Amino acid sequence: MCYLATWATYRTGDGKFDLTDLDPSLCTHIVYIFAGLDENSMTIKSIDSSLEKGYTNAGYQGLSNLKERYPHLKNILSVGGWNEGTAKYSKMAADSANRAKFIQSVVEFLKLHQFDGLEMHWKYPVVRDDKPEDRPNFVSLVKELKEAFTPHSLILAAALGATKYTLDLSYDLPQLDKYLDYMNVLSYDYHGTWEGVIGANAGLYGANNEDVVNVDYTLKYLLSHRVTPSKIIVGLPFFGHGYILKDPSTPKIEFGVTPITTKSFEGPYSKESGFMGYNEICEELSNPSSKWTSYWDDKTQTPYLRDGERVITYDNPRSIALKVKKAIEYNLGGVMAWSVDTDDFKGVCEKEADYVSVSYSTLRDFAHKYNRIANNPVLENILKNKNLPTASQLDKLTDIPSSPMDVVTRSKNRIWLAESESSNYALLHTIDDVIHLAIEEKGISDEIIRQLTDKASGQSNESMYTMVCYFCFI
Repeated sequence: MCYLATWATYRTGDGKFDLTDLDPSLCTHIVYIFAGLDENSMTIKSIDSSLEKGYTNAGYQGLSNLKERYPHLKNILSVGGWNEGTAKYSKMAADSANRAKFIQSVVEFLKLHQFDGLEMHWKYPVVRDDKPEDRPNFVSLVKELKEAFTPHSLILAAALGATKYTLDLSYDLPQLDKYLDYMNVLSYDYHGTWEGVIGANAGLYGANNEDVVNVDYTLKYLLSHRVTPSKIIVGLPFFGHGYILKDPSTPKIEFGVTPITTKSFEGPYSKESGFMGYNEICEELSNPSSKWTSYWDDKTQTPYLRDGERVITYDNPRSIALKVKKAIEYNLGGVMAWSVDTDDFKGVCEKEADYVSVSYSTLRDFAHKYNRIANNPVLENILKNKNLPTASQLDKLTDIPSSPMDVVTRSKNRIWLAESESSNYALLHTIDDVIHLAIEEKGISDEIIRQLTDKASGQSNESMYTMVCYFCFI
Protein backbone atom coordinates (compact mmCIF):
# COMPACT_ATOMS: atom_id res chain seq x y z
CA MET A 1 0.00 0.00 0.00
CA CYS A 2 1.46 3.32 -1.09
CA TYR A 3 0.37 6.30 0.99
CA LEU A 4 0.21 9.53 -0.97
CA ALA A 5 0.36 12.79 0.99
CA THR A 6 -1.60 15.47 -0.83
CA TRP A 7 0.39 18.25 0.87
CA ALA A 8 3.59 17.10 -0.84
CA THR A 9 2.57 19.09 -3.91
CA TYR A 10 3.24 22.31 -1.97
CA ARG A 11 6.90 21.45 -1.33
CA THR A 12 9.60 23.18 -3.31
CA GLY A 13 12.45 22.04 -5.54
CA ASP A 14 13.12 18.32 -5.76
CA GLY A 15 10.79 17.75 -2.82
CA LYS A 16 7.68 18.77 -4.79
CA PHE A 17 5.63 15.65 -5.53
CA ASP A 18 2.80 15.54 -8.03
CA LEU A 19 0.67 12.64 -9.17
CA THR A 20 2.78 12.48 -12.33
CA ASP A 21 5.77 11.51 -10.15
CA LEU A 22 4.04 8.36 -8.94
CA ASP A 23 5.05 4.93 -10.30
CA PRO A 24 1.84 2.89 -9.90
CA SER A 25 3.59 -0.29 -11.04
CA LEU A 26 5.25 -0.41 -7.60
CA CYS A 27 1.96 -0.35 -5.66
CA THR A 28 -1.11 -2.55 -5.38
CA HIS A 29 -3.09 0.05 -3.44
CA ILE A 30 -2.80 3.83 -3.25
CA VAL A 31 -4.02 5.36 0.01
CA TYR A 32 -4.92 9.01 -0.54
CA ILE A 33 -4.50 11.06 2.65
CA PHE A 34 -6.63 12.77 3.96
CA ALA A 35 -10.34 13.52 3.84
CA GLY A 36 -12.10 14.90 6.91
CA LEU A 37 -15.34 14.98 8.86
CA ASP A 38 -17.78 17.88 8.82
CA GLU A 39 -18.82 17.98 12.46
CA ASN A 40 -21.98 19.97 11.72
CA SER A 41 -23.47 17.62 9.13
CA MET A 42 -21.52 14.51 10.28
CA THR A 43 -20.56 13.80 6.68
CA ILE A 44 -17.23 13.17 4.97
CA LYS A 45 -15.63 16.14 3.22
CA SER A 46 -12.48 17.12 1.36
CA ILE A 47 -9.98 19.01 3.49
CA ASP A 48 -7.47 19.57 0.70
CA SER A 49 -7.68 23.19 -0.42
CA SER A 50 -5.57 22.34 -3.47
CA LEU A 51 -8.63 20.67 -4.97
CA GLU A 52 -9.91 24.15 -5.71
CA LYS A 53 -6.52 25.46 -6.86
CA GLY A 54 -5.85 23.07 -9.70
CA TYR A 55 -2.76 21.35 -8.31
CA THR A 56 -2.00 18.15 -10.23
CA ASN A 57 -1.58 16.07 -7.07
CA ALA A 58 -4.94 16.98 -5.65
CA GLY A 59 -7.59 15.81 -8.08
CA TYR A 60 -9.49 12.62 -7.32
CA GLN A 61 -10.10 12.26 -11.03
CA GLY A 62 -6.39 12.08 -11.77
CA LEU A 63 -6.04 9.23 -9.32
CA SER A 64 -8.94 7.40 -10.90
CA ASN A 65 -7.46 7.88 -14.37
CA LEU A 66 -4.37 5.92 -13.36
CA LYS A 67 -6.44 2.75 -13.39
CA GLU A 68 -6.83 2.98 -17.15
CA ARG A 69 -3.11 2.18 -17.51
CA TYR A 70 -2.79 0.22 -14.26
CA PRO A 71 -6.01 -1.76 -13.86
CA HIS A 72 -4.58 -3.71 -10.91
CA LEU A 73 -4.66 -0.59 -8.71
CA LYS A 74 -7.05 -0.18 -5.81
CA ASN A 75 -7.50 3.43 -4.67
CA ILE A 76 -8.41 3.96 -1.03
CA LEU A 77 -9.46 7.25 0.55
CA SER A 78 -8.21 7.82 4.08
CA VAL A 79 -10.32 9.90 6.44
CA GLY A 80 -8.86 11.43 9.60
CA GLY A 81 -5.21 11.98 10.51
CA TRP A 82 -3.55 13.70 13.43
CA ASN A 83 -4.54 17.25 12.51
CA GLU A 84 -8.22 16.30 12.33
CA GLY A 85 -8.17 15.57 16.03
CA THR A 86 -10.41 13.01 17.69
CA ALA A 87 -13.28 14.89 19.37
CA LYS A 88 -15.59 15.06 16.36
CA TYR A 89 -14.95 11.40 15.47
CA SER A 90 -15.76 10.44 19.04
CA LYS A 91 -19.02 12.43 18.81
CA MET A 92 -19.95 10.85 15.47
CA ALA A 93 -19.21 7.28 16.56
CA ALA A 94 -21.14 7.64 19.83
CA ASP A 95 -24.52 8.20 18.17
CA SER A 96 -26.20 5.72 15.83
CA ALA A 97 -27.91 8.47 13.84
CA ASN A 98 -24.63 10.31 13.34
CA ARG A 99 -22.93 7.09 12.29
CA ALA A 100 -25.66 6.50 9.74
CA LYS A 101 -25.21 9.99 8.27
CA PHE A 102 -21.48 9.53 8.04
CA ILE A 103 -21.67 6.09 6.48
CA GLN A 104 -24.21 7.12 3.84
CA SER A 105 -22.07 10.11 2.90
CA VAL A 106 -18.97 7.91 2.66
CA VAL A 107 -20.57 5.42 0.28
CA GLU A 108 -21.82 8.26 -1.94
CA PHE A 109 -18.44 10.05 -1.81
CA LEU A 110 -16.44 6.93 -2.69
CA LYS A 111 -18.70 6.06 -5.60
CA LEU A 112 -18.75 9.65 -6.89
CA HIS A 113 -14.95 9.87 -6.95
CA GLN A 114 -14.41 6.23 -7.99
CA PHE A 115 -12.51 5.08 -4.92
CA ASP A 116 -12.31 1.37 -4.13
CA GLY A 117 -12.52 1.74 -0.40
CA LEU A 118 -11.96 3.71 2.79
CA GLU A 119 -9.39 3.76 5.55
CA MET A 120 -10.51 5.02 8.95
CA HIS A 121 -7.51 6.97 10.24
CA TRP A 122 -8.86 7.98 13.63
CA LYS A 123 -5.86 8.97 15.80
CA TYR A 124 -6.67 7.63 18.38
CA PRO A 125 -9.85 6.39 20.07
CA VAL A 126 -9.74 6.76 23.89
CA VAL A 127 -6.06 7.74 24.01
CA ARG A 128 -6.24 11.42 23.03
CA ASP A 129 -9.50 12.43 24.72
CA ASP A 130 -9.68 9.81 27.49
CA LYS A 131 -13.14 8.57 26.53
CA PRO A 132 -13.34 4.81 27.23
CA GLU A 133 -16.60 4.59 25.27
CA ASP A 134 -14.64 5.30 22.07
CA ARG A 135 -13.39 1.71 22.08
CA PRO A 136 -16.78 -0.06 21.67
CA ASN A 137 -18.13 2.81 19.56
CA PHE A 138 -15.29 2.36 17.09
CA VAL A 139 -16.30 -1.29 16.71
CA SER A 140 -19.90 -0.23 16.05
CA LEU A 141 -18.76 2.24 13.41
CA VAL A 142 -16.57 -0.31 11.66
CA LYS A 143 -19.30 -2.98 11.79
CA GLU A 144 -21.88 -0.66 10.22
CA LEU A 145 -19.41 0.57 7.60
CA LYS A 146 -18.71 -3.02 6.59
CA GLU A 147 -22.42 -3.77 6.29
CA ALA A 148 -22.88 -0.74 4.03
CA PHE A 149 -19.75 -1.49 1.98
CA THR A 150 -20.44 -5.15 1.24
CA PRO A 151 -23.14 -4.63 -1.44
CA HIS A 152 -20.75 -2.29 -3.26
CA SER A 153 -17.63 -4.49 -2.82
CA LEU A 154 -15.80 -1.62 -1.16
CA ILE A 155 -12.62 -2.20 0.84
CA LEU A 156 -12.63 -1.28 4.54
CA ALA A 157 -9.34 -0.64 6.33
CA ALA A 158 -8.32 1.08 9.54
CA ALA A 159 -5.02 2.62 10.63
CA LEU A 160 -3.98 1.33 14.05
CA GLY A 161 -1.51 2.80 16.50
CA ALA A 162 1.36 0.41 17.12
CA THR A 163 2.35 0.63 20.78
CA LYS A 164 0.96 -1.79 23.36
CA TYR A 165 -0.49 1.16 25.26
CA THR A 166 -2.54 2.34 22.28
CA LEU A 167 -3.51 -1.15 21.13
CA ASP A 168 -4.84 -1.98 24.60
CA LEU A 169 -6.81 1.21 25.13
CA SER A 170 -8.06 1.99 21.63
CA TYR A 171 -9.00 -1.26 19.97
CA ASP A 172 -11.07 -4.37 20.59
CA LEU A 173 -8.89 -6.34 18.20
CA PRO A 174 -10.90 -9.60 17.95
CA GLN A 175 -14.07 -7.61 17.18
CA LEU A 176 -12.39 -5.34 14.65
CA ASP A 177 -10.92 -8.39 12.98
CA LYS A 178 -14.44 -9.54 12.11
CA TYR A 179 -15.20 -6.52 9.97
CA LEU A 180 -11.98 -4.97 8.66
CA ASP A 181 -10.34 -6.11 5.44
CA TYR A 182 -7.01 -4.61 6.46
CA MET A 183 -5.41 -3.28 9.61
CA ASN A 184 -2.72 -0.81 8.56
CA VAL A 185 -0.29 -0.78 11.46
CA LEU A 186 1.46 2.57 11.99
CA SER A 187 4.66 0.86 13.13
CA TYR A 188 6.84 3.95 13.38
CA ASP A 189 7.13 7.08 15.55
CA TYR A 190 7.87 4.66 18.38
CA HIS A 191 10.32 7.20 19.78
CA GLY A 192 10.90 10.93 19.41
CA THR A 193 12.11 14.09 21.10
CA TRP A 194 9.20 13.94 23.55
CA GLU A 195 10.99 11.16 25.47
CA GLY A 196 14.13 13.11 26.34
CA VAL A 197 16.43 10.33 25.13
CA ILE A 198 17.33 9.19 21.64
CA GLY A 199 15.47 6.23 20.17
CA ALA A 200 14.89 4.39 16.90
CA ASN A 201 11.97 5.69 14.86
CA ALA A 202 10.92 2.15 13.90
CA GLY A 203 13.25 -0.42 15.41
CA LEU A 204 12.60 -3.97 14.27
CA TYR A 205 13.59 -5.13 17.75
CA GLY A 206 13.91 -3.42 21.11
CA ALA A 207 16.96 -1.61 22.41
CA ASN A 208 17.01 -4.10 25.32
CA ASN A 209 15.13 -7.18 26.50
CA GLU A 210 12.51 -5.11 28.34
CA ASP A 211 11.80 -2.83 25.39
CA VAL A 212 8.35 -3.63 23.97
CA VAL A 213 8.19 -0.56 21.72
CA ASN A 214 9.29 -2.08 18.42
CA VAL A 215 7.90 -3.63 15.25
CA ASP A 216 8.43 -7.28 16.14
CA TYR A 217 6.69 -6.91 19.49
CA THR A 218 3.77 -5.11 17.88
CA LEU A 219 3.28 -7.89 15.32
CA LYS A 220 3.50 -10.64 17.92
CA TYR A 221 1.02 -8.74 20.08
CA LEU A 222 -1.50 -8.46 17.25
CA LEU A 223 -1.17 -12.13 16.35
CA SER A 224 -1.57 -13.17 19.99
CA HIS A 225 -4.86 -11.23 20.07
CA ARG A 226 -6.40 -13.32 17.29
CA VAL A 227 -5.90 -10.84 14.46
CA THR A 228 -5.94 -12.63 11.10
CA PRO A 229 -2.35 -12.48 9.76
CA SER A 230 -3.44 -11.75 6.19
CA LYS A 231 -5.25 -8.62 7.41
CA ILE A 232 -2.13 -7.09 8.97
CA ILE A 233 -0.30 -4.53 6.82
CA VAL A 234 3.04 -3.44 8.32
CA GLY A 235 3.91 0.24 8.16
CA LEU A 236 7.32 1.08 6.70
CA PRO A 237 8.50 4.66 7.34
CA PHE A 238 10.11 6.52 4.45
CA PHE A 239 11.30 9.16 6.92
CA GLY A 240 13.40 9.61 10.03
CA HIS A 241 13.57 11.69 13.20
CA GLY A 242 16.19 14.32 13.94
CA TYR A 243 17.68 14.85 17.39
CA ILE A 244 20.08 17.29 19.03
CA LEU A 245 22.24 15.78 21.74
CA LYS A 246 22.19 17.42 25.14
CA ASP A 247 25.94 16.83 25.36
CA PRO A 248 27.62 17.31 21.95
CA SER A 249 30.75 15.55 23.24
CA THR A 250 28.89 12.30 23.87
CA PRO A 251 31.29 9.65 22.51
CA LYS A 252 28.74 6.92 21.74
CA ILE A 253 25.03 6.92 20.96
CA GLU A 254 22.94 4.47 22.98
CA PHE A 255 19.25 4.16 22.11
CA GLY A 256 16.99 4.65 25.10
CA VAL A 257 19.82 6.16 27.15
CA THR A 258 21.61 9.08 25.44
CA PRO A 259 19.99 12.41 26.53
CA ILE A 260 18.70 14.89 23.94
CA THR A 261 17.24 18.37 23.94
CA THR A 262 13.60 19.08 23.18
CA LYS A 263 14.62 20.95 20.04
CA SER A 264 15.38 19.50 16.63
CA PHE A 265 15.95 20.58 13.04
CA GLU A 266 13.95 20.38 9.82
CA GLY A 267 14.53 19.05 6.33
CA PRO A 268 14.84 21.42 3.34
CA TYR A 269 11.62 20.17 1.71
CA SER A 270 9.37 18.95 4.52
CA LYS A 271 10.02 22.02 6.72
CA GLU A 272 8.88 20.08 9.77
CA SER A 273 10.99 20.10 12.92
CA GLY A 274 12.24 16.64 13.85
CA PHE A 275 11.12 15.11 10.57
CA MET A 276 13.25 14.29 7.54
CA GLY A 277 12.06 12.37 4.51
CA TYR A 278 14.31 9.67 3.11
CA ASN A 279 14.81 11.87 0.04
CA GLU A 280 16.17 14.64 2.28
CA ILE A 281 18.41 12.22 4.18
CA CYS A 282 19.87 10.50 1.13
CA GLU A 283 20.62 13.86 -0.49
CA GLU A 284 22.67 14.77 2.58
CA LEU A 285 24.58 11.49 2.25
CA SER A 286 25.13 12.03 -1.48
CA ASN A 287 26.63 15.47 -0.89
CA PRO A 288 30.46 15.22 -1.17
CA SER A 289 30.83 17.87 1.54
CA SER A 290 28.49 16.07 3.94
CA LYS A 291 29.75 15.69 7.51
CA TRP A 292 27.28 12.95 8.39
CA THR A 293 28.74 9.62 9.51
CA SER A 294 26.68 6.45 9.02
CA TYR A 295 26.15 3.87 11.77
CA TRP A 296 24.14 0.68 12.22
CA ASP A 297 22.49 -0.32 15.49
CA ASP A 298 22.56 -4.10 15.82
CA LYS A 299 20.00 -4.29 18.61
CA THR A 300 17.20 -2.44 16.83
CA GLN A 301 18.40 -3.32 13.32
CA THR A 302 18.23 0.28 12.14
CA PRO A 303 20.64 2.84 10.71
CA TYR A 304 21.40 6.23 12.15
CA LEU A 305 23.53 9.23 11.21
CA ARG A 306 25.58 11.64 13.28
CA ASP A 307 27.08 15.05 12.61
CA GLY A 308 28.41 16.34 15.91
CA GLU A 309 25.43 17.14 18.11
CA ARG A 310 22.90 16.23 15.41
CA VAL A 311 21.59 12.67 15.01
CA ILE A 312 19.03 11.16 12.61
CA THR A 313 17.41 7.77 13.18
CA TYR A 314 15.73 6.53 10.03
CA ASP A 315 15.15 3.56 7.71
CA ASN A 316 17.20 2.71 4.64
CA PRO A 317 17.00 -0.17 2.14
CA ARG A 318 18.74 -2.55 4.54
CA SER A 319 16.35 -1.98 7.46
CA ILE A 320 13.32 -1.88 5.16
CA ALA A 321 14.38 -5.26 3.72
CA LEU A 322 14.54 -6.81 7.19
CA LYS A 323 11.02 -5.64 8.00
CA VAL A 324 9.68 -6.98 4.71
CA LYS A 325 11.25 -10.37 5.44
CA LYS A 326 9.63 -10.32 8.88
CA ALA A 327 6.21 -9.67 7.30
CA ILE A 328 6.70 -12.67 5.01
CA GLU A 329 7.94 -14.80 7.94
CA TYR A 330 4.70 -14.06 9.85
CA ASN A 331 2.48 -14.68 6.78
CA LEU A 332 1.12 -11.13 6.90
CA GLY A 333 -1.01 -9.49 4.27
CA GLY A 334 1.56 -6.98 3.09
CA VAL A 335 3.38 -3.76 3.84
CA MET A 336 2.56 -0.08 3.54
CA ALA A 337 4.85 2.79 2.59
CA TRP A 338 4.46 6.03 4.56
CA SER A 339 4.81 7.79 2.24
CA VAL A 340 5.91 7.54 -1.38
CA ASP A 341 6.48 11.29 -1.69
CA THR A 342 9.44 11.07 0.72
CA ASP A 343 11.18 8.23 -1.12
CA ASP A 344 13.94 9.25 -3.54
CA PHE A 345 11.26 9.48 -6.21
CA LYS A 346 13.38 11.59 -8.55
CA GLY A 347 16.43 9.34 -8.28
CA VAL A 348 18.83 12.15 -7.37
CA CYS A 349 20.71 10.23 -4.67
CA GLU A 350 23.58 7.81 -4.83
CA LYS A 351 22.72 4.38 -3.47
CA GLU A 352 23.67 3.91 0.16
CA ALA A 353 26.42 1.42 0.89
CA ASP A 354 23.82 -0.65 2.73
CA TYR A 355 21.81 -1.03 -0.45
CA VAL A 356 23.90 -4.02 -1.56
CA SER A 357 22.75 -5.80 1.58
CA VAL A 358 19.28 -5.93 0.10
CA SER A 359 19.37 -7.75 -3.19
CA TYR A 360 22.97 -8.86 -3.34
CA SER A 361 24.33 -9.75 0.08
CA THR A 362 20.97 -11.14 1.17
CA LEU A 363 20.79 -13.02 -2.12
CA ARG A 364 24.29 -14.41 -1.66
CA ASP A 365 23.46 -15.57 1.88
CA PHE A 366 20.34 -17.35 0.67
CA ALA A 367 22.10 -18.83 -2.36
CA HIS A 368 24.78 -20.32 -0.13
CA LYS A 369 22.12 -21.84 2.12
CA TYR A 370 20.35 -23.14 -0.97
CA ASN A 371 23.50 -24.73 -2.35
CA ARG A 372 23.90 -26.65 0.90
CA ILE A 373 20.43 -28.15 0.75
CA ALA A 374 20.59 -28.62 -3.03
CA ASN A 375 23.46 -31.06 -2.53
CA ASN A 376 21.40 -33.23 -0.19
CA PRO A 377 19.56 -36.04 -2.06
CA VAL A 378 17.06 -36.27 0.81
CA LEU A 379 15.66 -32.90 -0.27
CA GLU A 380 15.22 -33.76 -3.93
CA ASN A 381 11.43 -33.71 -3.60
CA ILE A 382 11.54 -30.18 -2.21
CA LEU A 383 13.44 -28.92 -5.22
CA LYS A 384 11.04 -30.71 -7.52
CA ASN A 385 7.91 -29.46 -5.74
CA LYS A 386 9.15 -25.86 -5.80
CA ASN A 387 10.24 -26.14 -9.43
CA LEU A 388 13.76 -25.09 -8.46
CA PRO A 389 17.05 -26.29 -9.93
CA THR A 390 19.04 -29.17 -8.51
CA ALA A 391 22.64 -28.75 -7.42
CA SER A 392 23.91 -29.91 -10.79
CA GLN A 393 21.68 -27.43 -12.55
CA LEU A 394 22.91 -24.64 -10.32
CA ASP A 395 26.43 -25.30 -11.53
CA LYS A 396 25.30 -24.28 -15.00
CA LEU A 397 24.05 -20.93 -13.78
CA THR A 398 26.25 -17.90 -13.27
CA ASP A 399 28.41 -17.95 -10.14
CA ILE A 400 27.84 -15.38 -7.44
CA PRO A 401 29.52 -12.34 -9.04
CA SER A 402 32.15 -10.16 -7.45
CA SER A 403 30.10 -7.05 -8.09
CA PRO A 404 26.41 -6.68 -7.14
CA MET A 405 25.73 -4.99 -10.47
CA ASP A 406 26.83 -8.17 -12.29
CA VAL A 407 23.92 -10.19 -10.94
CA VAL A 408 21.70 -11.36 -13.78
CA THR A 409 18.68 -13.61 -13.97
CA ARG A 410 19.67 -16.66 -15.95
CA SER A 411 16.72 -18.99 -15.39
CA LYS A 412 13.01 -18.91 -14.70
CA ASN A 413 13.48 -19.60 -10.99
CA ARG A 414 13.88 -16.66 -8.61
CA ILE A 415 17.04 -17.78 -6.85
CA TRP A 416 19.11 -15.32 -8.85
CA LEU A 417 17.53 -11.92 -8.55
CA ALA A 418 18.94 -8.91 -10.33
CA GLU A 419 19.33 -5.71 -8.35
CA SER A 420 16.84 -3.10 -9.51
CA GLU A 421 18.41 -1.00 -12.23
CA SER A 422 16.06 1.93 -11.72
CA SER A 423 17.68 4.94 -10.06
CA ASN A 424 14.53 6.30 -8.47
CA TYR A 425 12.31 5.01 -5.66
CA ALA A 426 15.12 3.22 -3.82
CA LEU A 427 12.85 2.13 -0.97
CA LEU A 428 9.88 1.03 -3.06
CA HIS A 429 12.17 -0.99 -5.33
CA THR A 430 13.74 -2.53 -2.25
CA ILE A 431 10.32 -3.73 -1.12
CA ASP A 432 9.60 -5.23 -4.53
CA ASP A 433 12.98 -7.01 -4.72
CA VAL A 434 12.88 -8.40 -1.20
CA ILE A 435 9.27 -9.60 -1.32
CA HIS A 436 10.10 -11.92 -4.21
CA LEU A 437 13.23 -13.26 -2.56
CA ALA A 438 11.64 -13.65 0.89
CA ILE A 439 8.63 -15.50 -0.50
CA GLU A 440 10.91 -17.90 -2.34
CA GLU A 441 13.03 -18.48 0.74
CA LYS A 442 10.00 -19.04 2.97
CA GLY A 443 8.47 -21.35 0.38
CA ILE A 444 11.48 -23.64 0.58
CA SER A 445 11.49 -23.49 4.39
CA ASP A 446 7.78 -24.35 4.52
CA GLU A 447 8.32 -27.23 2.13
CA ILE A 448 11.08 -28.57 4.37
CA ILE A 449 8.70 -28.43 7.34
CA ARG A 450 6.07 -30.29 5.32
CA GLN A 451 8.57 -32.97 4.41
CA LEU A 452 9.64 -33.28 8.04
CA THR A 453 6.05 -33.87 9.17
CA ASP A 454 5.14 -36.24 6.35
CA LYS A 455 4.50 -39.55 8.07
CA ALA A 456 4.70 -41.43 4.79
CA SER A 457 8.22 -40.27 4.00
CA GLY A 458 9.82 -43.54 5.13
CA GLN A 459 13.19 -41.87 5.55
CA SER A 460 15.86 -43.35 7.82
CA ASN A 461 16.71 -41.67 11.11
CA GLU A 462 20.08 -40.68 9.69
CA SER A 463 18.50 -39.03 6.65
CA MET A 464 15.92 -37.31 8.82
CA TYR A 465 18.67 -35.98 11.07
CA THR A 466 20.51 -34.64 8.03
CA MET A 467 17.33 -32.96 6.85
CA VAL A 468 16.76 -31.29 10.22
CA CYS A 469 20.36 -30.05 10.25
CA TYR A 470 19.97 -28.49 6.81
CA PHE A 471 16.69 -26.91 7.92
CA CYS A 472 18.61 -25.21 10.76
CA PHE A 473 20.65 -23.35 8.14
CA ILE A 474 17.58 -21.80 6.50
